[in-house]
Amino acid sequence: MAASAVLPSTHTEPTGGKALLIASTGGHLNELLRLVPTFEPDPESLWVTFRTPQSETLLEGRRVHYLPYIGPRDLRGTLRAVPQVRDLLRREHFDLAVSTGAAIAVGALPVAVAAGVPSTYIESVCRVVGPSVTGRILACVPRVALRTQHESWADERWRTHPSVLDEYRSVERDRPRTGGGLFVTLGTIQGYRFDSAVDAVLASGLADERTVWQLGDTSRDDLPGRVVHQLPPEEFARCAVEADVVVAHGGVGTLLDLLALGVYPVQAVRCAARGEHVDDHQAQIADLVRDRDLGVPVEGPQVTREVLEHAATRRVEPLRTPPLPQQHRRFA
Repeated sequence: MAASAVLPSTHTEPTGGKALLIASTGGHLNELLRLVPTFEPDPESLWVTFRTPQSETLLEGRRVHYLPYIGPRDLRGTLRAVPQVRDLLRREHFDLAVSTGAAIAVGALPVAVAAGVPSTYIESVCRVVGPSVTGRILACVPRVALRTQHESWADERWRTHPSVLDEYRSVERDRPRTGGGLFVTLGTIQGYRFDSAVDAVLASGLADERTVWQLGDTSRDDLPGRVVHQLPPEEFARCAVEADVVVAHGGVGTLLDLLALGVYPVQAVRCAARGEHVDDHQAQIADLVRDRDLGVPVEGPQVTREVLEHAATRRVEPLRTPPLPQQHRRFA
């Protein structure tokens, strides 16, 4: 079947073809991995992302080209990526290019379009009310097909694409879990601390020697339990399924990982006014989680004992069989 930049409206109809699959690490890569079954690209397709423990694990066995890390709204980093993407397109033929963002999409998709490759940008599920900065920029690029996972703001330019959250629902546990302690994971975004969530967990009185803290850039030396900067994906999965309660920052990548593991998380939302993120898009993710009852979304300082105890009473189950990252399959 000939490849097309117009992706199908269901998860079952493939477009095929050799694809250039482009995403920043974290939630963007996680979403793209789950959306890949939409178009079933050729096994010789090439992934373009950053080298991290997450990407090395998720993309094991696939063809990958690693670019230097590009931070949020990093114009210089975005421009530095352009020649590398152009070289890839000169060396290989691709039938389509697909990206879920972020800044890496701004550098790559216009180059792909200029090279004659049908290109599609799929906006993150966390963008509930409209496109991100990346989406707004790419909307100005002719011939880049645009997709939103929310019908509420779809139009002639932004067509609807199935949501990665359509696969899940929450149910009550037979009994709350006890004995596993807490797992606190604040993501790995560089340059943004999240002390308000850490302080709130401490104030709950439930953190103890069993607690595992994956803190990213939030370095602390005053915490009980085990403190790490970043866990390998398989160990992350193990900690999540063994914990009584998981407290996670409001990133969509972490959310998708936890839902795939059956975890009903406390979702601590970062706030730009407190210097915890570049903007407040995590509040949009929180609205999605609240509306679908897939976790307990609260701002970092509101992670209370009552919130933690409520999360221990629920779990998540798939409505269908979603594509699991390799490191999760043995735990699901």
